[in-house]
Amino acid sequence: MTFYFTYTQQQVWILTDNDGCVMLNTDDEDCAPVWPSEAFAQAWATGEWADCKAIAIDLKTWRTRWTYGLEGDNVAIAVFPSDDEEGLVISAQDFDAELQLLINKKKVN
Repeated sequence: MTFYFTYTQQQVWILTDNDGCVMLNTDDEDCAPVWPSEAFAQAWATGEWADCKAIAIDLKTWRTRWTYGLEGDNVAIAVFPSDDEEGLVISAQDFDAELQLLINKKKVN
């Protein structure tokens, strides 16, 4: 659902602070959390992240810059984390591949 919503809205939402995109640390990886909407991203901005701001990155910019940047930095993506879980943790390339599947499906229909 998250991939579809991201595709239809043509944007990915992240949280930023003075240092840039906020990061999560799982047991195994450093992750950049992403959300399908501003409301979900901003809902995460509590506690130590209360001063963070939700910003949208258009899908074209995400796919041409962020995918390769995150992959090059060995940073995974935490897809749609919530208060009680870290979300689906996947590589930037896998996230991009899921989006590409939707794009291909749209071209066929």
